[in-house]
Amino acid sequence: MNLTYKILKKHLLEGDLKQGEEIKIKIDQTLTQDSTGTMVYLQLEALNVESKKTDLSVAYIDHNMLQTGFMNADDHEYIKQVALKHGVIYSKAGNGICHQVHLERFAKPGITLIGSDSHTPTSGGMGAIAIGAGGLDVSIAIARGYYYMTVPKVINVKLENKLNPWVSAKDIILTLLKKLTVKGGVGAVFEYTGEGAKSLSVTERSTITNMGAELGATTSIFPTDERTLDFLTRQGREEDYSEAVPDEDATYDETIILDLDKIVPSVAMPHSPDNVDDVENQKTKVSQVIVGSCTNSSYEDMARVASILKGKRVHEDVSFVVSPGSSNILRMMSENGTLATMISAGARILESACGPCIGMGQAPMSEGVSLRTMNRNFKGRSGTMDASVYLVSPETAAYSALYGELLDPRALKDEVKIELPDKFIVNDGFFIYPDESHKQRTVLRGPNIKPFPLGDQLENGFKKTVLLKVKDNITTDDITPSNASLLPYRSNIPHLSNYCFGTITDDFKVRSLKHDGGIVIAGDNYGQGSSREHAALVPLYLKVKAVIAKSFARIHKANLINSGILPLVFDNPSDYDTIDEFDDIEFIDVIDSLKDESSLKVYNHTKDLTYYVSFEGSSKDRETLILGGTINKVKRDQA
Repeated sequence: MNLTYKILKKHLLEGDLKQGEEIKIKIDQTLTQDSTGTMVYLQLEALNVESKKTDLSVAYIDHNMLQTGFMNADDHEYIKQVALKHGVIYSKAGNGICHQVHLERFAKPGITLIGSDSHTPTSGGMGAIAIGAGGLDVSIAIARGYYYMTVPKVINVKLENKLNPWVSAKDIILTLLKKLTVKGGVGAVFEYTGEGAKSLSVTERSTITNMGAELGATTSIFPTDERTLDFLTRQGREEDYSEAVPDEDATYDETIILDLDKIVPSVAMPHSPDNVDDVENQKTKVSQVIVGSCTNSSYEDMARVASILKGKRVHEDVSFVVSPGSSNILRMMSENGTLATMISAGARILESACGPCIGMGQAPMSEGVSLRTMNRNFKGRSGTMDASVYLVSPETAAYSALYGELLDPRALKDEVKIELPDKFIVNDGFFIYPDESHKQRTVLRGPNIKPFPLGDQLENGFKKTVLLKVKDNITTDDITPSNASLLPYRSNIPHLSNYCFGTITDDFKVRSLKHDGGIVIAGDNYGQGSSREHAALVPLYLKVKAVIAKSFARIHKANLINSGILPLVFDNPSDYDTIDEFDDIEFIDVIDSLKDESSLKVYNHTKDLTYYVSFEGSSKDRETLILGGTINKVKRDQA
C-alpha cells in the first residue's frame, strides 16, 4: 500500500478505499487564515456547536494585514473571539504565514489536516495528508471532526540523483508544472519517493508540496526519514516524529521519473504557473524582486538569499523586498546577522505575512516586471493589471536582483553551504491558547461583517439567461478579485458582489440584476487557484443557479456544491461552442435527473438547440444540491 492510502485507511470512517469512491475520514487538525477565516467562523457559529472535535485547530492572521480602515481589524477580533470560544488556537498578526508556522509548530507525520487555503498541502512535506478545502468544509471539520472526499488516484514521482548547485526545489515543481500543466493533477495525490527525495530537506519538500496545488492536485506528500526527524528535533519537538512510509511493494496508478541532475533553474512566465521555461532562455529587465510567500520563506531560503547578497548591492533599478515566513525566522535572522546582510544590500524587509503574494501591498509599477518566489502569477493578482510577474527560486531572484535582469544563478559556480542552527528559536508569544474564560465572552461583530447567503431548495425545472461565457482555466481571482482594496471586504459579500468577475467584465452584477440571476458557461478547469469560497458565495448572492463547464477545479466545485449552485459538465464538450451570452436556457427535470444519476436535459430557447449535461458527484452531493447547499442539509440532519 502506498503512503497516501495507508494514512487514509487509518482515518477511514465511512466508505471503501477505492479510487473514485466517496469516503468520510477523520480530521486531526485544521487551519484557517483571515482572508477566508471570517466566513469559516460565521459558518461555524451557524452550525451551533460548543467546541471543536479535532485534536488541534488554529486560526492564523496572515493575509489582510494592511489596516487602512477598521475592516481588517474588526475581522481579526471577530475571528479571535469565535475561535477561542470554540477551542481553536489563535495566531496573532505578525506570527507568520499559516503554512510555514504550521509546519514549524504543529504539523506531524501521518496526520490528516484540512485548511481553508489551497496551499495547505505544504505540510505534506512533513508526511501529512494535508488538503486545501472550502471554508464550509473546514467549519464542519472543526464542528464534527470529519471530511468527505473522493478517493484519489496516486501518482508516484520518483526522484533520482540530486540537484546541482544553485538549482532548487522550486525548479523541481516548476519542471513538473511544465510537464503536466495546471490541470495535470486533478483528482490525484502526488507521492514523492526515491533517493532524490531523501536528499531534500523538509522545507525543500514543502516548497514542492505547496506548489503542487498549482497542478490541481488533491495534495502531495513525502515519506518521513532522518531529515524529518532532524527538522522536528531542531524545532524542539522530536517527540512528534513517527515513521510514515509506503510499503516496499507499494503500487501506484502512474509513475513519473525525474532525474534531479537534469533539472535546471526554471521560470514560470506571465500569466500562469505552467508557462515554464529555462531561466537561461529568458532575458528580461526587472523592476521588482520579491522573496517570500508560503512557497519560499523558510530560514533556509532566507539564508541562501543572504549568501548571494553578502557584500553586494541590489541594482539601482530594482525594488527588492523580503518577507520571512514566520516571526521565529525573522528573529533568528535579526540575531545572527542575516537580516543585516539583506538590509546592507538594499533589501526592504516586510513583516512575516502573505503580503505581495495576494496583492496586499508591493504592487509593481505600471508595465513592471516582477520576479517573485511565489506560487501564482495570474494576471492582476499582484495589484497591477499590466504588470508581468515571473515565478522563480530564491536563488534566481536574489542573483537577478543584483544585476537588474533575469539571470541564471549557476553563474555563481561554487555553492554556499547553509549552516542551520542546532535549535531553532521557538517563541510562542504570538499564540493565544483557548481556556474556559474565552467561552464566556460576547462575540463582537463589526459593521463590515455581513451574513453569508444561503441557497434555496432546488426547483425541478427553471429557465435562466447566460450571464457570462468564459474560456479555460478561469481562476477564483477572476471570479472574486483579490487585491489590497477588496481583501478587507472578505466578510462583506454584498460589497464584493460589485466586483464579481471583475477581471473579465465590469458589469456582471448589472447583468445579474437585470435578468434576476442566471448561469455561467465555462471551459476546462473552471475555478482553479485559491480555495476561497467567496467565488461561490458571491455568485450565489447574485442568484447564479448553475455553471456549465467542460471541467471544474476540485475545491471550487466543492464550494459550488456547498453553496447550492449546480456544477454541470457538458456531455458533448463541443456544445460549448454553440452557446452565447444572453441565450435563454431551460433546465428540465433537474431533481429527477440528480436522483436518477442520469444526464440532465437542457434546452436553448434562443438557438433552438438541446444539450445534455451531467453532474459528477456522490449521492450526498446530489442531496446537498437538491436541498440548496450544505448548511441547509446539516440543519435538516440536526432536526
